[in-house]
Amino acid sequence: MNQQGVNRRRFFRTFATATAFAALNLPHALQADAPLWSSTTAPLPLKLGVASYSFRKFGSDDVIGFMRTLNTPFLNAKDVHLPLTPLAATKVAAEKFRAAGLTLTAAGTIYFQKDEDADMRQKFDYCRAAGIALIVAGPTPETLPRLEKFAGEYDIKVAIHNHGPEDRHFPSPMEVLKAVRGMDPRMGVCIDAGHTARAGIDVSTAIRQAGPRLYDVHMKDLVKEGGQWKQVAVGDGSLPVEKIFAALVETRYSGYVDLEYEIIENDPLPGMIKSFAYMRGVLAGMGCSS
Repeated sequence: MNQQGVNRRRFFRTFATATAFAALNLPHALQADAPLWSSTTAPLPLKLGVASYSFRKFGSDDVIGFMRTLNTPFLNAKDVHLPLTPLAATKVAAEKFRAAGLTLTAAGTIYFQKDEDADMRQKFDYCRAAGIALIVAGPTPETLPRLEKFAGEYDIKVAIHNHGPEDRHFPSPMEVLKAVRGMDPRMGVCIDAGHTARAGIDVSTAIRQAGPRLYDVHMKDLVKEGGQWKQVAVGDGSLPVEKIFAALVETRYSGYVDLEYEIIENDPLPGMIKSFAYMRGVLAGMGCSS
């Protein structure tokens, strides 16, 4: 990275740290009657949301409070917060989130390991009951044709999530794009930035190659220590966040960029606040304030 890039990254980190400190010292942000989100600036060109897996140790009331603190209404719901069964419970949970002002942008990751109609239909019925039009999916090559059939029947998009080198089917978005080429246009990819980098693929290149097949992004940041990748708050790692966001803006990506903060599971909020501050700072620094 050149000196200008280092200086810009240092600036965004300083901005994020100051903003995170301020947010952590605003007790009204967690009050039940506080607005869920607010803005005193023009909207940014990327919609920053949260993968609820980040809050897997917490209940739905906590999730609503955390989303208020993070100042975003966009939630990719995991089944720990949006129960798969019974469907009556699914509907109640979805209605609770919407009543609080949240937008349920996707469900998942949902795994499709069984090439069986009954198993898939249950999961598509789940999304229909929740009023969700996008599944972040973990299929196998064998289940893809059946999954494509259900995507068409239910008119629900499927974004296949890559899981890095340990994923023998879809380690990077490139394997996903190869698999869905020629399939129903509702079949696409969820690019996980961290897993993509661990798989040795440039994230911005993957974004450009995905084009209209890109339906969701899971955002995170990493550092390499002792030959091992370690997740950190966005801005504290080595991923080129500005370059990734620039590729999304350039390709006119209209979906969501969901922070998936998988570390410090019992106290994720401080790192998530810092991550959001950094991401918003990057967008503002790119001149993308409208």
